[in-house]
Amino acid sequence: MIKKSLKLTFAALLVTGALAACGQTTDNKNTATQTPKQEISGTITAAGSTALQPLAEEAATAFMATNPKVSITIQGGGSGTGINQVASGAVQIGNSDIPSASKLDPDKAKELTDTKVAGIAFAMVVNKDVDVTNLTKQQIQDIFSGKITNWKDVGGKDAKINVINRPASSGTRATFEKTVLNGTKANDGIGTSQDANGSVETAVNSTSGSISYLAMSYLVGDKKGALKTLNIDGVAPTTENIAADKYPFWSYEYMITKGAPTDANKAFIDYIAGKDFEKKVEDMGYIPMTKLKK
Repeated sequence: MIKKSLKLTFAALLVTGALAACGQTTDNKNTATQTPKQEISGTITAAGSTALQPLAEEAATAFMATNPKVSITIQGGGSGTGINQVASGAVQIGNSDIPSASKLDPDKAKELTDTKVAGIAFAMVVNKDVDVTNLTKQQIQDIFSGKITNWKDVGGKDAKINVINRPASSGTRATFEKTVLNGTKANDGIGTSQDANGSVETAVNSTSGSISYLAMSYLVGDKKGALKTLNIDGVAPTTENIAADKYPFWSYEYMITKGAPTDANKAFIDYIAGKDFEKKVEDMGYIPMTKLKK
């Protein structure tokens, strides 16, 4: 009986050891076949919209901090410039306030992919000496056509209206003409023109009686209150009013690539439009894609 018990115990030990060895082999095999996370690398140059530029620069800094093998350069120049440069292959990403098809002939436009990364509100802005807080769409149309030239004609004091416009290549101007001027062109024969949002900010600040339009991203943080913003038809330029279809002057911000974005380009575009960067998008005066109807 004792011998029989010893035999059974020894057999049990052999089985247990074999099972343990099998388990260890399986674990090692699983560990060995795990695919390591692929490191992102590449060089990206993005150019175009000065309305999108501050957000793109902030996103690039954050993205490169966690992806040290990626180098990103952000340039301005206007939406039209960004679209044309990505179409010609001069840059990898064209930043724009408008779709590429609005600036290119159909054959060239179909080669590009427009990815929405955020929304942005634009505001009518005036010098602080202007004592008007609201304009109707019709009044804005009359000012930018040259029909109204004095602030007293829209409820303000007797003072000349100094119009500051944007060049024809500007995506912000294209949005302004589409959403506020109802498709008519602003009169380039009146006032002056500035080719970037930052230049508009400076010009309005320094020009008495001036009026222009500016991306809300230039009116937040330490710049909040630097310029006076106007309501349009009694409605303020807020995310809530845009989401409710009450405020007209806004657009999507696009990152445009030649073909579908891939590799580092795709990773960067996904990052700026994604959840990890969402709070910064809102803090900087833009509208996250999660709050807009795509």
